[in-house]
Amino acid sequence: MNVPEMPRMTGMLFVYEEPQRASFWMRNTLITLDMLFADATGTITHIHENAVPLDETSIPGGDNVKYVLEINGGMAARLGITVGDVMQHPSFGPTAAAPCE
Repeated sequence: MNVPEMPRMTGMLFVYEEPQRASFWMRNTLITLDMLFADATGTITHIHENAVPLDETSIPGGDNVKYVLEINGGMAARLGITVGDVMQHPSFGPTAAAPCE
């Protein structure tokens, strides 16, 4: 990553071709991140909060991970994001980007 900051309310979305066991690390990452791991429906199955910059320890996200969203550290708690919440994004399919009600 090698960037000193990420704008607020932005993130990096990783999309796997098929659901799989996923793990990340923080090598070359200079900022604290929250990692939201989600299944094929966009349902968040695991949240790793405040990953430590430059740490090479493996951060497991679990099995059947299709998407991983990295956001600024502490943002998941500030926004009230919890396991079981469903993310919406065009990458999740044509019906997944429905507007909020």
